Amino acid sequence: MPVIISQTPNPNALKFSVGAIFAAPKSFAAGKPTDDPVAGPLLAIPGVTSVFMSADFVTISKSPDADWDEIVPEAVGVLEITYG
Repeated sequence: MPVIISQTPNPNALKFSVGAIFAAPKSFAAGKPTDDPVAGPLLAIPGVTSVFMSADFVTISKSPDADWDEIVPEAVGVLEITYG
């Protein structure tokens, strides 16, 4: 399934539907260590501040000065490798 990107009410967050089902919601923040194989690479993208995984989607939040045009292609690449 391709990654589907949706807007959220927060302009600094996007929803990435991945088709995988997460057993329980998980939340990760930039600057905090994680060994999660998906959250780690997503948090390594410059400008990403947090990652939330729940149901069948991943929500990525960015800092207000970061640009989605730079974040989205990298994020989709990480998600397609894992869930594509």
